[in-house]
Amino acid sequence: MDAFRFADELGPAKVIHVYEPSVQLKGVLVVDNVARGPSIGGLRMGLEVCTEECFRLARTMTLKNSAADLPHGGGKSVIYGDPRMPQGKKEQLIRAFASSLRELQEYIFGPDMGTDEECMAWIKDEIGRAVGLPCEFGGIPLDELGATAWGLSHATDVALEYRDFDMDGARVVVQGFGAVGKHAARFLTEKGALLVGAADSRGTIYNPRGLDVDALIALKDAGKSVAHYKNGEKLDCDAVIELECDIWIPAARPDVITETNVRRLKTRLVMEGANIPITRGAEHWLHENGVLCVPDIIANAGGVISAAMEYRGASPSAAFQTIEEKVRLNTRLVLGDATERGIMPREAAEELALERLKRCMSYRRWSLFSSAPGFV
Repeated sequence: MDAFRFADELGPAKVIHVYEPSVQLKGVLVVDNVARGPSIGGLRMGLEVCTEECFRLARTMTLKNSAADLPHGGGKSVIYGDPRMPQGKKEQLIRAFASSLRELQEYIFGPDMGTDEECMAWIKDEIGRAVGLPCEFGGIPLDELGATAWGLSHATDVALEYRDFDMDGARVVVQGFGAVGKHAARFLTEKGALLVGAADSRGTIYNPRGLDVDALIALKDAGKSVAHYKNGEKLDCDAVIELECDIWIPAARPDVITETNVRRLKTRLVMEGANIPITRGAEHWLHENGVLCVPDIIANAGGVISAAMEYRGASPSAAFQTIEEKVRLNTRLVLGDATERGIMPREAAEELALERLKRCMSYRRWSLFSSAPGFV
């Protein structure tokens, strides 16, 4: 990928490719913009990751951190590999990747798809710079406690003020029943919603009368697919798009909804639990057809808010209170502005983030970055 093809007034500041053939390590780090402070962004491991995706995710983190008014910029890192590889091999790759970036103080590692709290503990041991750590390290384990989903549940509360239905009895479908998706299902059903569909990489389960969230979580914790659930209709992975519901939550990979399949959605509210799960063109179609779509940089900011709080030594209770306050406020600001002006929620969210970011950029010695930009 030509890194300069994606360069604009915001960044990226640095694109670093890491290659270590002795351990079969291939990875990429994108530090997008650090005007607000050192970047925070997850380390993703997967077989289909690429530099372009890494840049898009890093930019999303820049906007998300700015919208949340955090003293951090945006970054992202990826390692090419199967996250289900033997644990010893995975640890070797992650430690080698972190060690190669030891001197880059502008990036703080966090967990993402294919990595977890244990992975962050390895990085902390290697370079002393990671968040989303296990409790034993004084961390706030994002996946275990469900920080991202906690924020998403509060964003949903606010979004329902702009819909004609309530949480009680609302039918929910979760695409990607992993760290974010399972907790989102848990928090929303505790508020009265009904989970009717769930999907992971191995299949979809559907029951219009409702699914047992605890049973599904137990299956996932045992390493099984939601498709092993007994009391429901088993469908293929892609079928989750067409399940009729009130609230549809994408909580897996980027670009699961595009211009080619968006018309298959049968929902009234989309809450983006994953980063860049819906293309801009598809979001535009949803907006034009009366489906409210709350964008990732607002809806799923709970994880990075928790990470920023952890980095400063906050307790889990303080982090969750801050997530609730920030996410509810920003969701109300964005949806109120979007409704008043008749624009897409993403447009309103990006304007909010850019206003805050550019104000910080104006205070910097360099117009874009805290140090001279460069590509490696």
